Amino acid sequence: MGKIVGAFLVPHAPVMYVAPEAPPQAQRDAVRNAFETCAQRLKALDPTTVIIIGSDHYMLFGTHCLPSYLIGTGDVDGPIDQLPGLKRTVLQNNEALATHIAERGREDGFDWAVGRSLTVDHAISIPQHLIVEPLRAAGMDIKTIPVYLACGVDPYIKLKRAAELGAQIRRAVESFPADERVAVIGSGGISHWVGSAQMGRVNQDFDREVIDFALSGKLEGLCGLSDAYILENGGEGGMEVRTFACAMGAVPGARGELLGYEAVPQWVTGLGFVQLHSD
Repeated sequence: MGKIVGAFLVPHAPVMYVAPEAPPQAQRDAVRNAFETCAQRLKALDPTTVIIIGSDHYMLFGTHCLPSYLIGTGDVDGPIDQLPGLKRTVLQNNEALATHIAERGREDGFDWAVGRSLTVDHAISIPQHLIVEPLRAAGMDIKTIPVYLACGVDPYIKLKRAAELGAQIRRAVESFPADERVAVIGSGGISHWVGSAQMGRVNQDFDREVIDFALSGKLEGLCGLSDAYILENGGEGGMEVRTFACAMGAVPGARGELLGYEAVPQWVTGLGFVQLHSD
């Protein structure tokens, strides 16, 4: 039987790679240390598989196809948007578990789109690079399942539906016949404005509001935020909190532990790090 052993909420700011020296040294160190802490905490959970929930940036899916939610069930590589210091590599997928999640979902009222050959973007590749790969390099055999939610452009997946999807992932993992220890990573920025006049703005009040929902385990509170409220206070990029709702849905009732937060205008986002402790 499979088991979800814990979850994390982390950022995936690509400007970290494009302009790594832009913020003050103290902030750069704090963000780097937070990623390292996540890797250490992940190691302590001894996972066999990590499910990374990312946000569609209108990069993989465009006008020709915009799925509400998709899971990679076959060959996976990436990122498609290669960044300095982030080379395109193969990700070792757990195809059996990913396929089981999709199949169980269809029985459970969740019509997953599937990617049987998927090149991911930085939403998956950055947490993979900074949190998962250090453990693989140390000899741990950890597989990665990528999941994408419609967070980049409308129609957005509803926050409540994202949370329900997380719960479905949990049920599917627990019904998997083989022993699996699964960790979930919700990968998203908090407040950030993308390609608009406000780009570079960070709203710490909004960021703290979202983080507080995670720390207190108030998933209903997070899901109660309207799209209009998020867009006004968190920007277009703030819609990525759907990945947080999905991860929280996979560990119901879990309270969070703050591992770090930095408001970094030079990287155009608020970067929050939370560990969700499973029962």
